[in-house]
Amino acid sequence: MDSTSPAHRDSLTNGTLTALENTAEDTVNNSVNKTFLDSQFRYTAFPIFYSFVFTFGLMGNCYVLYILRNIRETKAINEIRIYMTNLTIADLLFVVALPLWIDYYSQKGNWRFGDGLCRITGAMFFINTYCSILFLSVISFNRYWVVTRPLDAASSDRRLQGILVSAVIWLVVLCASIPYLVTKSLNKDGNFERCFEGYHEQDSDTRKNVAITHFLIIGFFFLVFLLVVTCNGMIAYTLLSQSGSPHIAQGSGRSLGLKRRALGMVTLVLAVFVVCFLPHHVVQGPWTLAVLDLAMKNDTSVKQNLNDAHQITLMLMGLNCLLDPVIYCFATRMFRSYISAHFQKMKKRPVCPSNTVFSSVAMDSHRKHSTLVRLGSL
Repeated sequence: MDSTSPAHRDSLTNGTLTALENTAEDTVNNSVNKTFLDSQFRYTAFPIFYSFVFTFGLMGNCYVLYILRNIRETKAINEIRIYMTNLTIADLLFVVALPLWIDYYSQKGNWRFGDGLCRITGAMFFINTYCSILFLSVISFNRYWVVTRPLDAASSDRRLQGILVSAVIWLVVLCASIPYLVTKSLNKDGNFERCFEGYHEQDSDTRKNVAITHFLIIGFFFLVFLLVVTCNGMIAYTLLSQSGSPHIAQGSGRSLGLKRRALGMVTLVLAVFVVCFLPHHVVQGPWTLAVLDLAMKNDTSVKQNLNDAHQITLMLMGLNCLLDPVIYCFATRMFRSYISAHFQKMKKRPVCPSNTVFSSVAMDSHRKHSTLVRLGSL
């Protein structure tokens, strides 16, 4: 065919138009995919919720540290006190960073404090989440050990083990948080600076690496969750199987009370995991794929629903800072005894010396020691 013929020119024109149409379609698709997936309700809900958590979480966890510093525990529960102290410190790390997040959401998702503070607060959020998960896990295992092997628990000093386990947990979580501290965390989204958000505009390899990291964390959580469910299930089984024991029937109201409190702690620990942590890690996988445009690219309604659910699970995770102090009340009698004695002292006038409270709590610890041995012999 002659290259100058009308048919040839029409063929070239049609090919050019087709190429232009395809290019335009790709541009439209890319612009859709590059849109930041947002949930507007969070800019109202998060500042209110985080203000509540900051106020009561700060007061509650500071009071817990005050109690843990003052109570005199027996050897049998030194280990649990160490875990409780470290869990409280992890909660406070999250709580003290909340004012920056409150401002972030009040500004419609615009970070105003620079990349350095964004990295630090993001790392503190990660540290709180996974230190809380791990310390609640070792508290569960400690209570399992006390219930199933009470004679060993009552006769051994586990203080060194508590220190070593706590050090390992902090080391592992701090090492895992290093990527949050050394990589750029702010992403430009129009006129907004997104803190640990906006990865949808990164290249494909970066987005895949982010997704892999999220799925590794999800897998780790479910392994720990399985351990927690197993330990607390065994605690509940052991305690409930003692219900018909003649030792319990004979008599000890204190033993019955100890069993009820242990079952209460089992329920609370599992509730914290199921309410605060499980929803987030269930949603996290599909949400990560959706927000990074690695899946569901054209299903905008599903992506939006996943993002809305993800925001709700973030708020649920913040509840653990408020629920952890309640677990302490069920974990040790001395913690409850000190709170009761402290409030009774505050009601009385004139106020009795503070060492009276500490002395009465210390005397209770000896009674708890003998009760622990008796319960385990059932």
